[in-house]
Amino acid sequence: MRGFSTRAIHTGQDPDPTTGAVIVPIHASSTFAQDGVGGMRGGYEYSRSANPTRTALQECLASLEGGRHAFAFGSGMGASDTLLRVLLRPGDHMVIPHDAYGGTFRLVDKVLTAWGIEYTPVDLADIDALRAALRPSTRAVWCETPTNPLLGIADIAAVADIARSAGARLVVDNTFASPYLQNPLALGADVVVHSTTKYVGGHSDVVGGAVVTSDEAIAEQLRFTQNAVGSVPGPFDAWLTLRGAKTLAVRMERHSDNAESVAEALAAHPAVERVLYPGLPDHPGHVVAAKQMRRFGGMVSFLVAGGREAALRVCAATEVFTLAESLGGVESLIEFPAQMTHASVAGSALEVPDSLIRLSVGIEDAEDLLADLRQALDAATG
Repeated sequence: MRGFSTRAIHTGQDPDPTTGAVIVPIHASSTFAQDGVGGMRGGYEYSRSANPTRTALQECLASLEGGRHAFAFGSGMGASDTLLRVLLRPGDHMVIPHDAYGGTFRLVDKVLTAWGIEYTPVDLADIDALRAALRPSTRAVWCETPTNPLLGIADIAAVADIARSAGARLVVDNTFASPYLQNPLALGADVVVHSTTKYVGGHSDVVGGAVVTSDEAIAEQLRFTQNAVGSVPGPFDAWLTLRGAKTLAVRMERHSDNAESVAEALAAHPAVERVLYPGLPDHPGHVVAAKQMRRFGGMVSFLVAGGREAALRVCAATEVFTLAESLGGVESLIEFPAQMTHASVAGSALEVPDSLIRLSVGIEDAEDLLADLRQALDAATG
């Protein structure tokens, strides 16, 4: 098999046979001419069902995750919703992480429960707790690793074994790691989910999602359900995401370099109570992360010693880090999860600490990022 970067640049992206264009065209067409009734050219009839630009993206993503089938969606939540419609039926039970992404929790707690789905939040780093949470009706285990926003680590291979023994499917949200740093299918997962808005797209200019699997039955059901509900990206969005994927490897190396420097600097700062980053040797998931990840990624969270008000002041004081939701772009972002990305978990078992700050460490010069965080911490807590 060719290397990661070679596949990211070439898989699904042969030069256009008509013009020789080396970049996949944006096929901005809603419908396609047929050579007689049912005589579709290349299988294309209507862009909700399939579009050549989306096909190129899907072939690339499947290759990068080591799966046979990939499906691109209009958003990460659209991908998650469609997948859960495939895996679950009313009366079924699922396990979710005890610190899951707020949007995932909202989907499960507010939408799927009204459809008759039950769920249990579990610390997936605790294998015994996972075993105890499983029921005869459990059909899916939803795993994030690293988790959002507490950067918890689950042993994917161990979780996969337990899920399989219970007759449940293991879904891994691989958004924080990206396909470059981690490949859950190779570790036993049944399905991988991405918000491609984040690291795959990488430039904060497109919203998208993806599901990747090698399971033929799941793939067939996904293909049908996606077409039925219409949760698809437009061709320009698919093209932007594909463009971002080309540079994923080099960006993730720089994200990881910078995040390691940021985590070490924060750990040494007196205004920081605790740093959550799996690359630090004292992180409880460090050994597992080192086993299943290429590097430790660009996300860093930390608790401010001065509590909520101090954390809010830090968020307001940065100059290079931009106060904004989302993550994975080339620019560095800072956010206050309790009131931003994870506001939906307030008052629940998944509520996050109110002194928590989450950083998406970009690819700027590391010295500038460190200086910005130091001055913000000094200004807010001095």
